[in-house]
Amino acid sequence: MLLKTNNLKSIIKNATFLVALLLVGTGTQIYAQEIIEDVKKEVEKKEDSVNPSDRIKIDGVAAVIGEYVILDSDVTIAYQQLISEGVSATDVSRCELAGSLFENKLYAHHAVQDSVLVTDAEVSSMVDQQLSYMIREIGTIDKVIKYYRKESEEDFRKELFEINKGNRLAEQMRSKIVEEVEVTPEEVREFFDEIPEDERPLFGTELELAQIVIDPKIPEEEEQKVIDRLKQFRTDIVENGSSFATKAVLYSQDPGSKSKGGKYTLNRQTPFAKEFKDVAFSLQVEEVSEPFKTDFGWHIIQLDKVRGEEIDVRHILLIPDVTRESVEVAQKLVDSVRTEIVNGTIGFKDAARKFSDEKETKEDGGQLLNPTTGDTRFELTKIDPILYDQVSKLKTNEVSLVIPDQDRQGRKKFKLITVLNRFDEHIADYSKDYLKIQELALRKKQIEAIRKWQEEKITDTYIKINGEYRDCEYSGNWLKKEK
Repeated sequence: MLLKTNNLKSIIKNATFLVALLLVGTGTQIYAQEIIEDVKKEVEKKEDSVNPSDRIKIDGVAAVIGEYVILDSDVTIAYQQLISEGVSATDVSRCELAGSLFENKLYAHHAVQDSVLVTDAEVSSMVDQQLSYMIREIGTIDKVIKYYRKESEEDFRKELFEINKGNRLAEQMRSKIVEEVEVTPEEVREFFDEIPEDERPLFGTELELAQIVIDPKIPEEEEQKVIDRLKQFRTDIVENGSSFATKAVLYSQDPGSKSKGGKYTLNRQTPFAKEFKDVAFSLQVEEVSEPFKTDFGWHIIQLDKVRGEEIDVRHILLIPDVTRESVEVAQKLVDSVRTEIVNGTIGFKDAARKFSDEKETKEDGGQLLNPTTGDTRFELTKIDPILYDQVSKLKTNEVSLVIPDQDRQGRKKFKLITVLNRFDEHIADYSKDYLKIQELALRKKQIEAIRKWQEEKITDTYIKINGEYRDCEYSGNWLKKEK
């Protein structure tokens, strides 16, 4: 059973949903054969130590999958989260959610058995990014800790670390299962021909889009102010013995590391800016770098510790400001570019190559790639709601009005968007929609591979299902019934 939820991408837009989703399935690694009796003894011990009138319901064990425990509360959190996201209570049951959590822990357990590599640095980086997002949404780390009712930042980090590590292991294991699954053109044709004509999928309206992005220029004097300030910090630290961590807490503009003295743990594979990693791995222990630039701003780094392929660093980030004058210049430029395109003086793609500040799309004439599918088409009903509002009413080759936007540091920028092509809603056609049909055929074959893997691993994995969950009907043989 592969459980589907509404729009999982919303986790990057809503801090509450992010953490609730992360907290689903927080199994604790222990020795599976001993857990049931251990939990019973612990419950009895706690119940004997309090007055009957003071007793509260102890969180029960729903299941043990390999070395992972799934609690009743894990299922409850998953259920409540889906309901809060608008999923009807009639569309999902606790049994379905439990089965989904069982699957996740089965993947994670066998990822460990198969020595699937998930580094602590990789997981720590994920935790840092999540906390950074939460801080941006809620305000401060103290508010985050209070909001999620945790004892301390350290406890919250440990909990997020274990959750992320389990989820990442499961993700890697799923990828390993299907990595060699492929479909031939003949299999795609057979897959399509087996679909009755009246049951063939309806593909929604799709658009090919391009955009021009104009960033207000940062004046040299603003850049120099930031560089000079970082140089002064470096002098205070290197020559006067000031604390790098204290300065990071007081002055760094990186919300993900500011509260912990600018600290990050990383290795060569950690998804940080290349410039950042190049500088970090060139330092000696306790050495402080000169100021350097990334797309995020200007930094200085101090190397704290080396542990094999992992390093602990501290950094201070300062972000130069744009001025009112530079914003006005950018506004005039984007207005004039739009006028030239509308008047036919220059084509949209040529204007993008000439004027756009977005490096990722500039050379392709501003054309956008769908990050979900990897192709150039965006299904209209599935694109980001903000983008939908901007493009849904545009005709082919029509240019949008100037769209105010912000970069990742919150600085103002401006966009123009056009629709390069529009593909209206239609019933699947083999020749026109081959890539989509191929993806559906591949997905079916991958699901079959996963189902076969699950059947084999359920048989030879220690599994204990408890209480109400023994009465559920699962797609997998979690209860190990004789067939």
